[in-house]
Amino acid sequence: MPELGESWVHWPRSSAMLREPYDVLALKARLDHGRATPEDQADPRIVGRVARSTGTQALAALALARQAQPVWARVPLGRRLEFVHAVHRLLRERAEEFVAVLVSEGQPVRVAHWTLSAVLNLTHPDSLDHARSALVWEGSQAGRRIRLVRKPDGVVCLDPARNAPVATALAGIPVLAGGNALIVNAPPSVPLSVAYLFHELVDPLLAEHGAPPGTLSVLCAPARPMLRMWLDSPDCDDIFFFGGSRQGAELTRSCLEHDKKPIMELAGNDALTVWRDADLLPAAEAALERYQGSGQLCLAPKFALVHPAVADEFTALLRSRVTALRVGPPEDPDVVLTPVVKRAECRDVLDDAVSKGAELLCGGELVDVDGRPTPRGPFITPVLLRVRGLRKAATMRAVAEETFYPLMCLIVPESAPDASRPADLGHGTEGGGPAGPGDREDAALLDTFLAFVNANRYGLRNSLWARDPDVIHRFTDEVTNGGVLKVNDSHIGTLPVLPIIGGTGLSGGVFGEANIPLLRTTRLQGVSIGTGAADHFDHLGAAGLQRPSPHPEEAVSPPGTRKPCTTKPEQESRPAL
Repeated sequence: MPELGESWVHWPRSSAMLREPYDVLALKARLDHGRATPEDQADPRIVGRVARSTGTQALAALALARQAQPVWARVPLGRRLEFVHAVHRLLRERAEEFVAVLVSEGQPVRVAHWTLSAVLNLTHPDSLDHARSALVWEGSQAGRRIRLVRKPDGVVCLDPARNAPVATALAGIPVLAGGNALIVNAPPSVPLSVAYLFHELVDPLLAEHGAPPGTLSVLCAPARPMLRMWLDSPDCDDIFFFGGSRQGAELTRSCLEHDKKPIMELAGNDALTVWRDADLLPAAEAALERYQGSGQLCLAPKFALVHPAVADEFTALLRSRVTALRVGPPEDPDVVLTPVVKRAECRDVLDDAVSKGAELLCGGELVDVDGRPTPRGPFITPVLLRVRGLRKAATMRAVAEETFYPLMCLIVPESAPDASRPADLGHGTEGGGPAGPGDREDAALLDTFLAFVNANRYGLRNSLWARDPDVIHRFTDEVTNGGVLKVNDSHIGTLPVLPIIGGTGLSGGVFGEANIPLLRTTRLQGVSIGTGAADHFDHLGAAGLQRPSPHPEEAVSPPGTRKPCTTKPEQESRPAL
């Protein structure tokens, strides 16, 4: 409860922070440290406050979760899934309020709408129907009832991402549906949306559906000491972590040493591939998703592989869209750019790319909320680079690493196929048909593209724009890198049933895969129930083989015949060991 916390974390309206950063930070400091005046308490620039948790509270949350979890797990699965249905319905009813909280915390309206779509698809009835079928399977074998059922891991401790706190904390809702108790640590740097979601929306519905106190706890404390406490506690079973690849690898090792299940959602370095017959207009719009939230989304495309035959046209389409992006307060419905945290790193990566031969097409300036250049500007104008040659591109940090800022690199192979692009392709017109990898050079280029995508050390999601069914088949069949593959579709768009998070390599760690939280925080158990039809277990019969006769020769040889000998005489056989 707030009155038991050691202090408060006050959250100022993001647009006020952009307009009056020093005044608003001073106001926040006075409020956070108990030096506020009555006028400060009523200042409309403050949106809300969240209690900072103590270590004692964190330990108490773990103990309560351990007690509550078995009670909640005994609630029938249908009732627990109905809880998620109720969350889905409530979010639809309070969509405007939910978006307003996200905007006040700093998400532009369009980015907040994407976040809302993600949670609605995560909790969609179709997603729950799939989960139900994956959680329990029932059938019969050899006169016995067989059940494959997933059982909850127990107490799951979730540490959301700082760049997208509520979008990542939402994974906790299906975790609860799996019968687990959940502890969420809202990051003190951006705690408001997480506290709002679970305190105002989720917790009341959880209680209505039979969960005892302690099933859900929301804390607000620095991440490092909280993670250490979870590792040391016997009351924590899973650690669900969102963060960088290096931190995730270290935490995975610590989890295994402390007998915890690690569930890692780490960095992303997604590839968007544009083939020669792609519909270029929507492909350019998908590439533009790189700049949502100023590129500070792990599942946004980070670089694009573009077929040489369409490289110039695609570059022109994308460049015109990138240069049209503008900064502004998050309330502006046309804005997708946000202040950039790693501004110095963005400059370093940009300089590295240009020094290695990349062409800077636009962007890279520091600007204020009104778009005016200033060395202290919190925004970076969107960067678009172009480089010729896959080998050259692979040496650039802009391609080899996760870039968490508004920067995209278009990569074009040095050699182009002789065949030119049909004029009607890429614009949705009829006639002519899609052009596939008809000659050897084009086929070799497709091999090269697929190898480049699979060689990426990261693996969150990858996308392709192409018409040729053979190209699409090879992409979906041969690309093993990534938790999600998208074809001719929004790169960041979410759908019911389709996993939203999860990846391979540096994006998911050694246990990485497409992540359905309800399944990742449960464990498969097999159950066989005898029906009383048999008094013994017929091992071969259960495997579908008829029990052999005690006298196999009599069983298979007609009367008066002798079965041919197929082995050596007994006296010549080797003694049994």
